[in-house]
Amino acid sequence: MQAIVDWILQVVGTIGYTGIFFLMLLESSFFPFPSEVVMIPAGYLAFQGGMNAYAAVAAGVAGSLAGALLNYLLALYLGRPILLKIGRYFFFGPDALAKVETYFASHGEISTFNGRLIPGVRQYISLPAGLARMHLGKFSFYTGLGAGIWVTVLTVLGYLMGSQDELLRANLHKITIAALVFVAASTLIYVLYRRRRAKADS
Repeated sequence: MQAIVDWILQVVGTIGYTGIFFLMLLESSFFPFPSEVVMIPAGYLAFQGGMNAYAAVAAGVAGSLAGALLNYLLALYLGRPILLKIGRYFFFGPDALAKVETYFASHGEISTFNGRLIPGVRQYISLPAGLARMHLGKFSFYTGLGAGIWVTVLTVLGYLMGSQDELLRANLHKITIAALVFVAASTLIYVLYRRRRAKADS
């Protein structure tokens, strides 16, 4: 684990902000890439003085938004049949698209924001938004907001662990899991709130 962490830190430090942008673009597009592997080490490097935390977050958010816009535009201009033909090469079939379409329909525009916080959904939530021709300004706002929260949480985790070098090396995977649990809990609270509100309105 120590060798892997050392390698990740070296890679993130070498690629810099431009590399963070492109890796996060991949994470938000058809090429799912674990954002934890990028942003947590970036926060750690920021603590060491090797990166600026604000610039790292900005690069991460910009990359996430760019990747999401790519998916949005693909869905908008190519349509569902072409997306399914392309998606099968990236392990994204009819069932996966149906799930994110159902999620989008059930939660409305807020799903664009909320979906960015759910692993396995955030890469593809832009597709139903494009198919539904969601307003580009609203899409960009909610996507940027959701991506901003996710990227910031990961970067802050890495930064706060900077003073505990050995602890970071031994527990990088645990930090990632903790971040995912936090996101899952936040999402669950939102879903329960929506259901309670729906019952009250009916």
